[in-house]
Parts: sequence; C-alpha cells; structure tokens
Amino acid sequence: MTVRRSHRFPTRKLLKVCLTALPMLMAAPLTLAQKYPERPIRIINTFPAGGSGDQVIRTVFNRVSQSVGQPYVVDTRAGASGAIGTTHVAKSAPDGYTLVLGTASTFGTNSATQPNLAYDPITDFTPVIQMASTPYLLLAHPSVPANNLREFLAYANAQKGKLNFGSFGLGSSNHLAYELLISVTKIPIVHVPYKGGAPLITALLAGEVQSSMDVFATANPHIQAGKFRVLGVAASKRFSLMPDVPTLTEQGQAVVGGTFFALLGPAKMPQAIVDFLNDEVNKALRDPEVRTRLQSLGVEPVGGPPDVLAKAVADEVAVWTRLVKTQGLKFD
Repeated sequence: MTVRRSHRFPTRKLLKVCLTALPMLMAAPLTLAQKYPERPIRIINTFPAGGSGDQVIRTVFNRVSQSVGQPYVVDTRAGASGAIGTTHVAKSAPDGYTLVLGTASTFGTNSATQPNLAYDPITDFTPVIQMASTPYLLLAHPSVPANNLREFLAYANAQKGKLNFGSFGLGSSNHLAYELLISVTKIPIVHVPYKGGAPLITALLAGEVQSSMDVFATANPHIQAGKFRVLGVAASKRFSLMPDVPTLTEQGQAVVGGTFFALLGPAKMPQAIVDFLNDEVNKALRDPEVRTRLQSLGVEPVGGPPDVLAKAVADEVAVWTRLVKTQGLKFD
C-alpha cells in the first residue's frame, strides 16, 4: 500500500512560522519611520521668500532638522496665490520628501475664488500638522471716529457707502474675510483691491482707504505708533499677543478669518511617515525657544494630530465657498 505524504505544514510548525513572522510584520511601519528621512526634506514655500511663512518653516525645521539628523530645503515657488507651488506638491511622489507649507489661501480661499484650480485641497493631499496661526485684525484709519466694532458699524452706516476698505487683491484671504464681515453686518462699504500687502499698508496709512484687515506682524508697529486703530480680532477666542482686544465675536458678530501655516504632503503618504513628522514637529513646537521665536513673528504655535489640520482645511473650504456663492462675488 502506498502512503501519500501531506504537503501541509504540521500545526506546530505552522504556528512557529507565524510567531516568527508576526514581530516582523508588526515592526514594518516602525522600520519605515526609522529609515526616514535618509536625505533632505524639501518644503515648498508658495509665497515670496522672507515672508512670514518662510520664517515659520525655518523656525520649526531648524529644530526638527537637529532632531532627525537630516537637513531640510526651502524651495520657493510663488505665483497664482500659491497655486503653482501647491499643485507641484500634489503631483509629487508621496514619499515624505516633498511637502508644502499650506496657508488659508492655498487650502481655503483658492477653492472659492479659482474655478479652474488644478488641485483639490482635501483629496490631493495628506495633512501632517498645523504649525501656527494668526488672526486678522479689523483696522481703521485714525480719522474714523470709532474705537470698537459697534462704533465703526454706526459710522459706516451713517456714511452710506462713502467708506472704502482695502485688500491684498481681488479674492485674497483678507478680501474674503472682510466680505464675511459685510455679509453679517450689511454695512455699506466699497472694496478697493491693491496688488499685495505693501501697497495696502501705504493706502491705509494715507487714509486712501479707511479700513482693512491685516495680521499682527504687519499691523502692530503702526498700531503702536497710533497710525492704525484696531477695532477687534477676527477670531473665535482672544489672540494671545493682544489679550486686551476683544474679538469680533465678543462684539456680537461671528466673523473669523486669518491665516495658518500648515505642513501637508501629497495624497497617500505612508501613515508611519505622517506620524513621524507629526511627532517631530509637535516636539519642536513644545520647545520654549521655538515658541518664543514664533510669537516674535506674530503667530501662535498650534500643533496637534493630523486630523485637526484635516478639519481646519475642510472648514476653510466650506466657509469661503459658501460665502462666495451667497454673496455672488466675482473674481474676473
């Protein structure tokens, strides 16, 4: 009689193989993160070199670079309100070596103002972390007889459309933030777009426009000199660098606007790399020297897990898309 041998593993041998392989499978994500980064990380800055975003990257990543033992490179690719550099990252390999500095423009207002935007801020990217944020301040020229939002609204209504407000440009983030104020208060005020922040500041200093919204870093020197008056902060809670100034929400109008500085990569980045980067940046943001430096730039450190950033991006896109639609804003 012929005895056929079974080609199946004996139960004991199979168990031994499984137990041997299990630690290797469990260690795979950790091993991936341990090997990363093996070369410099490139961060695309989508706005001009030397600006707030550029300085936030360098402040945070000087610390991260020391921790991981690899340098980083800031690659400035400005243009189209940040869309050029952001699109480049969306099309890059999702290996963690090409990241983008996301802002409220590139991951918020662009979706509402650029119908042919070449990227989707939600589906084309992997959120890593929100590094810092800064709210807009509602500003007025000293000739405006108002010290708070209520007095400003009363004055603007009395002027019946004779007041102007300035912005960085048609469809810019501070333009939309001011349009949000108009949508909830119904004040009659005329928009005057400028070509960037510097011409806008010059116009507000000269009284060419009577009001605007801008960030702390730009506005505060002029506020301290008495050349601008701050009427409120466009935030859900008080700004740590101006704790005595009430928010617009506290003053009865739920207007929130500003910008953030976030780190994102292309879609489908390995979770192990996302977690590694998130952990390293969070550690940097807890460093007292990093925090002090960021505050000197006029921004607040944020941090937190990737899903906090994912929600922030989704909220920004929803708010500004809805505003543009309901207000019937055009950007031709």
